[in-house]
Amino acid sequence: MLAAPAAPRVGTTLPIPLQDDDVVERLPTRLLDGAERARRRLEQRSLRGGDNDPRNAASGARRAIDRYRRFGDPRDLGAAQAWLRPWWSEPEIAPPLRLLKAIVLQSRHEFDAAVFELDKLLAPRNTTVDEQVLQQALLTRAGILQIVGRWRDARRDCARLAAPPWSLPHGVACLAELDGLSGRETAAQQQFEALDRSATSLPPGWIALLRAELAERSGAANAGALYVRALRLSGDVYSRIALVDWLLAHGRAADAARIVREFQGDADPSIESLPDSLLLRLAIAARNARDPEADSIASALQKRLEDAQLRGDVSHGRERARYALDVRDDPRAALMIASENWQRQKEPADALLLVRAARAARRIDALEPVKRFARERNYRDTRLNPL
Repeated sequence: MLAAPAAPRVGTTLPIPLQDDDVVERLPTRLLDGAERARRRLEQRSLRGGDNDPRNAASGARRAIDRYRRFGDPRDLGAAQAWLRPWWSEPEIAPPLRLLKAIVLQSRHEFDAAVFELDKLLAPRNTTVDEQVLQQALLTRAGILQIVGRWRDARRDCARLAAPPWSLPHGVACLAELDGLSGRETAAQQQFEALDRSATSLPPGWIALLRAELAERSGAANAGALYVRALRLSGDVYSRIALVDWLLAHGRAADAARIVREFQGDADPSIESLPDSLLLRLAIAARNARDPEADSIASALQKRLEDAQLRGDVSHGRERARYALDVRDDPRAALMIASENWQRQKEPADALLLVRAARAARRIDALEPVKRFARERNYRDTRLNPL
């Protein structure tokens, strides 16, 4: 189990360094090309200069969020919040900035706070909100509601996007994903295949990933190939995590480690360049493959997770539970953390993790929350059989 965090200091979210050489937190490093470094310097000068232009702030925050989605570096979320800082605590905030604030909160797994911001943005009295902002807010709220298990509410937002006058393929994909989760796998598969064939504005990597996840839950043989395609089309960290998890679940630790290492590239082969989510997968792969570096990788991961706990980060519940279960071989600790994580989010990966931890800890009673959730929503996943 992870060590208990030190006593918090009032008014801080990070420990206060007592000396100049104290390490506050270890974060992943990432080598940048010349153009990216120049862009970062320009951003930093704008932030230091107190740029209060909301259009510049929205543009800067969007770029930072895009980087976070691609690389998984939490500092990019910090940069996004820094762009939004002049308006962050204001009760009245321009709709594009409120949307970006909600996305930052969502990325930090502060789901209730994110939904609060989106509810305000989508209130009927906001009749002058730009159409694209409304659409993105609905899609974002639907995604969060799905994560926390409020599928019926999520479906309303998806249906609004899919219906005239918008008739957006994003709404269709959103409804298909919910269908695939709630017992209508064949209809969802057909809809995804149709979206994949059509020339829509949807990112092809996203559709490939949704198809792969549905195929894996259904036990289809093409799930692995779809995960490979999703990563090839998008290249983002989430698609890489999904493929690595599939490889680990199928006993292919060496291949999983190779896919993780490809994220680093030749320029920066150290594990410090990995985001926490990929460092976890590398630690699991190294342990399963009996890699001589397994202990040092696990130690680096433990330090990262302890740092996250210390700063009050609630987004690492799944990683902490998997670390306890798959690296430390401590199913009782894993079950405790997985149960706490299930209270916050209810994605298929969270259900699977709780079931695995309960079985490993020989606590069949702990399966009841997932069993009840599956019954109420007609949720099916071959990986959970037999419950």
